[in-house]
Amino acid sequence: MDQDLSNRVAAITGAASGIGLECARTLLTAGARVALVDRDVDRLRAICVELGDRAIPIVVDLTDHAEVDEMLPQILAKTGHLDIFHANAGSYVGGPIVEGDPDQWDRMLNLNINAAFRSVRAVLPHMVERKTGDIIMTSSIAGLVPVVWEPIYIASKHAIQAFVRTVRRQVAPFGIRVGAIAPGPVVTALINDWPKDKLDAALAAGDLMEPGEVAAAVKFMLTRPRNVTIRDLVILPQSNDL
Repeated sequence: MDQDLSNRVAAITGAASGIGLECARTLLTAGARVALVDRDVDRLRAICVELGDRAIPIVVDLTDHAEVDEMLPQILAKTGHLDIFHANAGSYVGGPIVEGDPDQWDRMLNLNINAAFRSVRAVLPHMVERKTGDIIMTSSIAGLVPVVWEPIYIASKHAIQAFVRTVRRQVAPFGIRVGAIAPGPVVTALINDWPKDKLDAALAAGDLMEPGEVAAAVKFMLTRPRNVTIRDLVILPQSNDL
């Protein structure tokens, strides 16, 4: 039987746009209260006004260690507890290594890996104390299948997969589930730097998904009975041949 999300509290990073925003909308519709975590102050507050009283803006720059440390206290001050944490924030860098900018790689790796790991660490003690909780991390098909165009991005998502598979075993005795959602290409700002010919071809072939399709899969993961963990959920466009 599907688990009811009514009165559950979720927090989602990178929630001011793309997959994070659609996941917030989906969980709100399912009855949860949702803390939308993002650094874009104006957009975040405007979105939460639009979404209603159960949408709670939490302004955090995930690359700032002090702000990450204050994230959970902010959430608890407004909700009292946290049931679900979705580490979704991330960025994308593709292209040939020989033409790449290592400083740009560092910024992406810091957000996709270090900030993601640190944010999960920030909420886990609360869940361990309560002996329940769900951690979802936004990975990618790139974390499972090498794609020649994006070696640095792929490396960051392989790190997410390794983290999910090991942390899951560490915290399972406390009733905490840890899983990764691994979508193929999604229409978000992360693919704004795709070459135009690649993006046009993908759109024409139906090789891109909408963020709402990923959000529906996240809801599926969260509503499984508590004795069931979806460790990796891969979502691909029908025409994708990976």
